[in-house]
Amino acid sequence: MNLILRVLVNALALGAAAYLVPGIRAGGVESVLLIALVFGVLNALVRPFLKLLSCPLLVLTLGLFTLVLNAVMLMLTAWLGQKLGIDFRVDGFWPAFLGALVVSIVSVVLSWVLIDEKKG
Repeated sequence: MNLILRVLVNALALGAAAYLVPGIRAGGVESVLLIALVFGVLNALVRPFLKLLSCPLLVLTLGLFTLVLNAVMLMLTAWLGQKLGIDFRVDGFWPAFLGALVVSIVSVVLSWVLIDEKKG
């Protein structure tokens, strides 16, 4: 159940990014759900490796480099999604950066709401 909630939170966050950020486009609900699965898998497999490689930059920037890593992960997700035939596009670094901010904010808010509802 937790995995399904996580994918739905990611899908809503990616959908919000596609809606709010010019330069990010998603085909439809099916595309957003599929790209959310790809995003979750990449975050589980690739993100820890990228964080390990960029550890000195993370320390030097007091963690702000995480925003750049999030943008890279969103661009990588869009690239892999296109290779898999999923209709999701990110047109460059700055749309990816803004999209990563939106995804992070929406994910945190939705996680708080869902966790609070689960506890209550």
